[in-house]
Amino acid sequence: MDLQDDMTTADGPETLATSRPNAARLLLLDARDNVLVCTTPIAAGDPLPIGDETVVAPVAIAVGHKVARHALAPGDKVIKHGAPIGSANRAIAPGDWIHLHNLDSDYIPTHSRKTVSTEE
Repeated sequence: MDLQDDMTTADGPETLATSRPNAARLLLLDARDNVLVCTTPIAAGDPLPIGDETVVAPVAIAVGHKVARHALAPGDKVIKHGAPIGSANRAIAPGDWIHLHNLDSDYIPTHSRKTVSTEE
């Protein structure tokens, strides 16, 4: 599907209009998601069309990373691919980068990428 085509959401069709060229920079993977995925690098200060609003990216965000689609409160589940991937550990505004600094895994005791040593 072309990112400029209509997308179906839980609320009905959502159009990523050609008049909003930055819309293609953010991908909605599932209508239930409260995150969008960056398809291009985002610089701090870039405008990000999210829903009916445009917000300013507060920080640079790399390709493949998550951006909040809606405001999230501490403890809210972060949903990607229609499934919870963790919980917000602080308030997150629409357009904020979601990563290790504001997301706690619900599946592992730490969300660090360090591996556990198998040495005894």
